[in-house]
Amino acid sequence: MLSDLRGGVPELAETLFKSRDLPERLGPMTVKELRQGLRRGIFIYPFIGIHLLAVVAVATEFQMQEVETFTEYAGLLNLRLFFPGDMFSGVFWLVAGVVCLLLMPLGGLALMGQELDEGNHELLLMTPLSRWKVVRGKFFALWGLCLLTASTLLPYLIVRYLIGGIDVWRNVIMALTVVLFSAMMSAGAIGASSFKKISLRILTLLLFTGSMLISLLIVETGAALITKKAGVVFNLNGLSVAFCYIILGLALARSRIRLVVHHYEVKPSWMIFGTLLLTPVVVLMATPMTVGWAGGLALIGMGLVGFFADRSPKAPKWVEAPMASIPVVSPGRVKGEPPPFPGASVQTGPEKRDSGA
Repeated sequence: MLSDLRGGVPELAETLFKSRDLPERLGPMTVKELRQGLRRGIFIYPFIGIHLLAVVAVATEFQMQEVETFTEYAGLLNLRLFFPGDMFSGVFWLVAGVVCLLLMPLGGLALMGQELDEGNHELLLMTPLSRWKVVRGKFFALWGLCLLTASTLLPYLIVRYLIGGIDVWRNVIMALTVVLFSAMMSAGAIGASSFKKISLRILTLLLFTGSMLISLLIVETGAALITKKAGVVFNLNGLSVAFCYIILGLALARSRIRLVVHHYEVKPSWMIFGTLLLTPVVVLMATPMTVGWAGGLALIGMGLVGFFADRSPKAPKWVEAPMASIPVVSPGRVKGEPPPFPGASVQTGPEKRDSGA
């Protein structure tokens, strides 16, 4: 019985280790970044800070006569809901927005630099991981940390609901806005982190953020003028902004880790920069043409342009791989004789001696 117990100890230890570790289906790059990110200051300090500020914010709202200002434009990605004014949603959401929408995604400005400065991306691309999988894994890790922090604010939302005077649907919209906007900022920060100089990273992030905010303002203003409220069209346009700029941010990071760029090719990162500059212009033309309804279609199109602008070329599945040009060594080859050329017929030793005779 003692032997059975000893034999089961390694299996028990392996089971416990697997149960506590991150699941492999998340992807190797995501698991690696999550393991490191949970121990870094970019997660720990904002996590502690947001809870301290959330307690202060909820205590402040206890003293307020009116926590939220009623508005018909409580829709996805309406950033005016976070700031004091005629659409203010309370001090709590102001704190949550500053931490989850800005501070935590900005931690991604160092993610791609770790791989590029030390040349680790070249080793990663020698594995089955593609460029897109490397960038996508880092994005899910950074976004996951933002979502983890935002999800811990649920008890404060319950307390705010018990205070009274809180619109449930509006708070759901605010939570979804935190989720989507943090995803866009995380993608932009990862794309900007692929540059070596800190000045270029800041300028790239400013370009990304400016293009995103201008496009968001155009499509949501156009929809609001038509529907006179944050209806279905308003929210669909907000989703199209999130789709477009998540793709563009990750495409920028993917373009920077391309190993070979031929002289006759336009640099992939330049194409993504051009897409970022042209997207607000295309949206500005598409929104009046669709009478304010379908400006989001232009954003979906520009997102697809960014995705396909720098795809790694692949041969069709029906094309057979070329044979390796490795010299074939015959067992009957005479010792000291040079190996035959690739593709040449190989003769055995006795046959060769007979033909020489």
